[in-house]
Amino acid sequence: MSSSKLNPRESGSYIVENAKHVRILPAGIEKLTQEIVKGLIEKRIAVENFSQHELHPNPNPNQPEDYSKAADWVFVLDTLNFCFWTPDNYTKYKVDGYTGYFALCAAIKRAIKEGVDVINPKFYSQIDLKTLENIFRSDDGKTVIPLLQKRLESLHEVGKVLIDKYEGSFENVIKKAEKSAVRLLDLVVEEFPCFRDEAEFAGKRVSILKRAQILVGDVWSCYKGHGLGYFNDIDQITMFADYRIPQVLVHFGSLEYTSELMEFLKTDTILENGDPREVEIRGASIYIIEQVRDAVVKILKEQHPEISLDNVNSIVIDQYLWDYRRRHNADLEHIPFHKVLSIYY
Repeated sequence: MSSSKLNPRESGSYIVENAKHVRILPAGIEKLTQEIVKGLIEKRIAVENFSQHELHPNPNPNQPEDYSKAADWVFVLDTLNFCFWTPDNYTKYKVDGYTGYFALCAAIKRAIKEGVDVINPKFYSQIDLKTLENIFRSDDGKTVIPLLQKRLESLHEVGKVLIDKYEGSFENVIKKAEKSAVRLLDLVVEEFPCFRDEAEFAGKRVSILKRAQILVGDVWSCYKGHGLGYFNDIDQITMFADYRIPQVLVHFGSLEYTSELMEFLKTDTILENGDPREVEIRGASIYIIEQVRDAVVKILKEQHPEISLDNVNSIVIDQYLWDYRRRHNADLEHIPFHKVLSIYY
């Protein structure tokens, strides 16, 4: 990453130092740390959780074609992993009963079952709007997946780069990174503009990189940290700053909004991508999870040497908190969240 641009961890710290609308509360970070430690001890937090989900690819090392195809599948999912809500209804878009990100997964899996070559860049680099709309058709037959045109543009953009520079395979991008998660992150951001989730904040260029980081995290998770998914610096990837995790952070008392911001969020007004309030909420989320991760590692080293630290990182913490929000939706729904119509999350 160029020296003029802060990486996500640095961005989180810088944003919190200069924040005017959010506060970090150490007692809440401590509470969250205990929740994560407990989850790791009880094995509720584990890298395996990703491929155990029926909608995710589950690569088989004994079938080479199937094994590398999983990387292309994950790449398509994370190219399209943004904005599943409409301003008037957050769960209106459904596929096979699933909402949000899992509706996307269900649509892609359905297309594969129907024989659509949806994870092949030769196909999706030239896909037309009507075909894409059909792939993403919803259960009610009326609701269209949000930002359909942007999804088309994103697929065309990334597909063309893969064909022109990487022999049509995301596996080759992963291999070029030479087992470095940070190098893969940089490559994704350099090569595929639709992953450049950055902002100007308090005089500096900050990077949040939600989808680029989740792509690296998903490759690691999908391959359970082995083979194509082995990275020697996976601990350098931060959490994936979206609009749902902050609800959990507020719930645990680690993140607090000023009364002005809280009142604003309750109005359900849609923010522009890059608004300082949005950047502060997302930057604070990264900062808090990094603090939690560091504290968890310290406790495990001192009190639970039997737990391997190989798979203890911000990725599994993020996945756990994201699932926590879905499981405890009724308890968390009173906490307002920021809303941005964006391709970045």
